[in-house]
Amino acid sequence: MKGALLVNLGSPNSTSTKDVRNYLDEFLMDERVIDVPYLLRAFLVKGIILNTRPKKSAAAYKKIWWDEGSPLIVLSKRLHKKVQENTNIPVELAMRYGNPSMKSGIQKLAEQGVDEILLIPLYPQFAMATTETIEVLAKEIIKKHFPNIKLNMVPAFYNQPDYVEALSDSIQTSLEELKPEHLLFSYHGVPERHIKKSDVTKSHCTIDGSCCNTPSAAHEFCYRHQCYETTKNVAAKLNLEEGSYSTSFQSRLGRDPWLQPYTDKTIDNFATNGLKKLAVVTPAFVSDCLETLEEIGMEAKHSFKENGGEDFNMIPCLNDDDKWVKTLSDWIKDWAETK
Repeated sequence: MKGALLVNLGSPNSTSTKDVRNYLDEFLMDERVIDVPYLLRAFLVKGIILNTRPKKSAAAYKKIWWDEGSPLIVLSKRLHKKVQENTNIPVELAMRYGNPSMKSGIQKLAEQGVDEILLIPLYPQFAMATTETIEVLAKEIIKKHFPNIKLNMVPAFYNQPDYVEALSDSIQTSLEELKPEHLLFSYHGVPERHIKKSDVTKSHCTIDGSCCNTPSAAHEFCYRHQCYETTKNVAAKLNLEEGSYSTSFQSRLGRDPWLQPYTDKTIDNFATNGLKKLAVVTPAFVSDCLETLEEIGMEAKHSFKENGGEDFNMIPCLNDDDKWVKTLSDWIKDWAETK
């Protein structure tokens, strides 16, 4: 019997500093998130970051927390419910970090008689710290606890026409209402070394402005290329004029070089250079979360206005948009019907 598992990033169980610390510990100790040797990673995370960041992060979570709980979890559950209602095989929801865990999601499927799983990471673009770590953990869990289950995985879907259409339509609805002077596509940042580590050719990714536009096998696993392609595909679908949109990267951590241009500096520059109406969309996420609601919707908005901007709007993620639900449901149904 076939079944599907939707997997999102995850969230602390609550806004308490303790729960946030536990969540950050699991997240940041992942070797594909902070990709340095274990002892150095443990020193950085347990010796430094977890002594300072949990209190600050807990305060940020409190700003965006809903009565029902974490927005990312609530929105993911709504998406899961709609997808299950539109498919005829078991579908479960899990988080890479926190709860509901991936093991519990696979367990629920197994209890329903599922022996073949379609794993769907809810990330449009490939990255070590998202799709790759989900696949690795799923394989480990199945090998150890569910050896009779066969695993299949949906690859990065940034360029799938039905996804691009769903994303474009959701953005278009907001643009018609907001009428911004500029649309900024802000993607979650990653260290530049992650791009080079994921380069299967070991030579193509130079991050010099040309490699992402030069055809290569490296693009299958290049987060930077896939982000720019997402922007390009959506801009083409929406007939956006050149110069009316751009791409940037947010949420950098530490001192190592991360993908540029940086979102915070980009937004401030727009404001100081006289831009008055800005809209920001965050296509690295399918569900609104701390990085969209607080980092963009609150902090970036405040900074834009402090620097002279007037009208700032964050365009919501796909969340449980009906066309996005149909897209996911169709992928699951098409897979379930194959022999």
